[in-house]
Amino acid sequence: MKSRKVTSRMIAFGVMAALVLTGGLVMAVKYERIQAVAQGQGTQLGQRFNITVVIYEYSTDEDQKALFDAFTAGGQEGLYNALTKMKSHGHMAITGTLGYDVNYIKEFQVPEGRKIRLVTDRPIRFGEAWHDTRSKDYDLSACEIILSPDKDKNSGTLLPALKLKMNKDNTQMELELFQNPWKLLNILHYPVKK
Repeated sequence: MKSRKVTSRMIAFGVMAALVLTGGLVMAVKYERIQAVAQGQGTQLGQRFNITVVIYEYSTDEDQKALFDAFTAGGQEGLYNALTKMKSHGHMAITGTLGYDVNYIKEFQVPEGRKIRLVTDRPIRFGEAWHDTRSKDYDLSACEIILSPDKDKNSGTLLPALKLKMNKDNTQMELELFQNPWKLLNILHYPVKK
């Protein structure tokens, strides 16, 4: 009986210490959040799901150069390896799932407003790995969102499984998609509160 009390007190103390130590950090974190509805096109027509993107920080020009250099040196595999070694810059999740980290998030100014481009390594599901399906070769995911000053004109595209390759002339990178892109609708943007 005495050991249960000691164990309970130790657990309670540990939880309190963790809350005290991390409480200030959790409260100080500020991030940008985007929510949208992904609507299938082509073979996925009629399917919909909600996604949430959380941006902790944006990737640097050095990150972009590192990925380009990795792709130039090692193709898709080199790009994938470099991307998996980068620290997380955000998180993307389908509602109801844990989601996964996004390692590259870049922001661009465009005439329509702000363009946010995300690229990350795609989690390979157990069934894909077990059966060694063709989809395993498409080990990247990407998303592009345009945030307009007029919220009704926000737009975006989700590319759940893709790989990059050089065109026939070896002059330009091209996307090869495993499935049709998903159109992003009803995009809501929650900027960083200052």
